[in-house]
Amino acid sequence: MLEKLRLRLASVDAQPQLAVLGLLCGLISGAIILLFRQFIEQAQVSFLPGGDTENYEALSIWARFLIPTLGGLVLGLLFQFGVKETRQVGIVHVMERLAYHHAYLPLRNGFAQFFGAAISIISGHSVGREGPSVHLGATGGSLIGQWLQLPNNSTRTLVACGVAAAIGASFNTPLAGVIFAMEVVMMEYTLAGFMPVILAAVSGTALLRFVYGSSPAFAIPAMEFNSIEELPLVLLMGICVGALAALFIKLQTFFTSFLSDRPIWQRMTLAGILTGICAIFVPQIMGIGYDTVNASLLGELGLGLMLGVVFIKIFITAAGLGLGLPGGMIGPTLVIGAAAGGALGILGKTFLSGNITDHAFYALIGMGAMMGATLQAPLSALIAMLELTSNPNIILPGMLAVIASGLTASEIFGRTSIFLTLMRARGLEYRSDPVTQALQRVGIASIMNTRFIIWPPLISRDDLKAIIRGEAVWLLIEDEHQIIALIDISKLEQMLKEKQDDQFNLMEIDIPRIKVARVHLQATLQEAREVFNRDDTDALYVQRRLGNGFMRTFGVVLPQDIEAAIR
Repeated sequence: MLEKLRLRLASVDAQPQLAVLGLLCGLISGAIILLFRQFIEQAQVSFLPGGDTENYEALSIWARFLIPTLGGLVLGLLFQFGVKETRQVGIVHVMERLAYHHAYLPLRNGFAQFFGAAISIISGHSVGREGPSVHLGATGGSLIGQWLQLPNNSTRTLVACGVAAAIGASFNTPLAGVIFAMEVVMMEYTLAGFMPVILAAVSGTALLRFVYGSSPAFAIPAMEFNSIEELPLVLLMGICVGALAALFIKLQTFFTSFLSDRPIWQRMTLAGILTGICAIFVPQIMGIGYDTVNASLLGELGLGLMLGVVFIKIFITAAGLGLGLPGGMIGPTLVIGAAAGGALGILGKTFLSGNITDHAFYALIGMGAMMGATLQAPLSALIAMLELTSNPNIILPGMLAVIASGLTASEIFGRTSIFLTLMRARGLEYRSDPVTQALQRVGIASIMNTRFIIWPPLISRDDLKAIIRGEAVWLLIEDEHQIIALIDISKLEQMLKEKQDDQFNLMEIDIPRIKVARVHLQATLQEAREVFNRDDTDALYVQRRLGNGFMRTFGVVLPQDIEAAIR
């Protein structure tokens, strides 16, 4: 049954099977994220004043300096003396594994992300938990695919399921989770992928709602856009936030290469010291910062404090993440956007005449604008705003602000998505062209020709007659448990008429033999095409190692089979 499931999932239309796996992936990813969140919050409750998980502001000046500094040192030592490969964590790591490693995410990197990000957040660094949650959710989906030995195209879909469950569970926004998975991480929209991803987002979010309730991540007051005449102010705010997003991307790129020749423990300790210094003056930059977002939305922060939060948060988040701290950047962008939007709303209300909407409304729009510009994901940002508010009045000004900020960052300042920027800083590219995406969605098992027979080089006349009369189309020649060539069986009949030998050597007869190379049963069409190009071969034979160590051959694939699948 499992073998049949694997072969079925190689096709793009295995919707019922993927739906069940997507539901399972959402529950597993949701459970991992629930454990991650509980681990962080229980630690924060144990030492923060009043047992408030966000109350870093109430710490003494020395505590605000020492806690992130010691946290940076501890993280640095853990990553310095741990396995070097585990240092790669976060959404960029997920995208790299999708692009270059067939969506196989290592379990040990997941452990490094879990504990590293937890220590980083608990010690008050300016990082978010959504990025680590995405990594953990994606790892959960990938591990399901690895454990079941599913085709790589299905494992890619399960990674997207884990991402959607992570975002949906983190913000209580299942639809935003679906769009984020497709727009930001997978960078493609497919009908085949939507059903399992939606079910994963639903199941992951439902699990977190069961524990934490259905309240949104932020306390959103009742809001309404007062007048269409405010659109120029919304446009101006979008442009300003887009410039801030470009600055944030530029700074993080700079800090990623800053002191890159120094040991990781020195870089992380420096990040802790910088966070501690900034926290002395503006403690609101510490931790995830959702309390600061709520204060901005409720109009509880003054203009000076919001401007301070904007620029110090941009600097210290870019410095911390760039210097190697494990953590996310989505949460910080929401804090920056809320403070920037709120500040511009106050300025608009102060200097412009007319009935200007309360600045909390601009804080909310600023959140979406900053997120959309930084990630270059306008639809994800819009859906997130809509789900967070349940207020359709946010759509019109929100659309204008998100598009204005995105165009400002990309067209005026030349910034791409921060994740793609960081990948390129590592010398990597995320291959998202339509042909590559189409080939990655289909498993090799769905197009292979299973009408074949395997035979050693020596064959008798009677056996050859039997093969010709049979249903096989291809003859694979095997010598010492190694496939060495491929013959078109239709070409053997004429030879048999011309020669009267009782025995033949298939490697010596005057019949065209096709050069072959091996491809794994789990491979996608993209991987198969890469094997064709790398090995300069004319055909592939599809194999998988069974539990007893025996290599089983499943089929034959020619280049024209892949071309037909593309068409």
